[in-house]
Amino acid sequence: MIENQKNYDPKMHSAEHILNQTMVRIYGCERSFNNHIEKKKSKCDYKFDHELTETEIEAINEKVNEVIHADLPITESFLAREEANKQFDLDRIPADSGPTVRVIKIGNYDSCPCSGPHVDSTKEIGGFHLISSTFEEGVLRVRFKLKA
Repeated sequence: MIENQKNYDPKMHSAEHILNQTMVRIYGCERSFNNHIEKKKSKCDYKFDHELTETEIEAINEKVNEVIHADLPITESFLAREEANKQFDLDRIPADSGPTVRVIKIGNYDSCPCSGPHVDSTKEIGGFHLISSTFEEGVLRVRFKLKA
């Protein structure tokens, strides 16, 4: 286990990465600024400009599941903090976490700094289901769970 590693469920945490990249790609928003990752149900908050429609929810579910079922490898690498800072926003990485930054890569779909546990392949995640969303004061909260 990585020092300072978050105690997230590896399947759910890997799904969260895929959801974040899907939101970035579809809507051009930033990754979630707040999340709560649990084994049974998780949530992510995004700075956003509208409530999701049923059609948008279906599109998100479809894309996340497409990536999961593509059986992409999930790998880790380590970059010098200076190099990582050129490629990623390191605001959420503690400044005292050392001279290197752990980067999780999901095939060619997503890459981001992370200290949490992950599965080895997206296919291990199972199925993704965005179960609800709410929008209030510029914040979109999406709640999701995984299916076996």
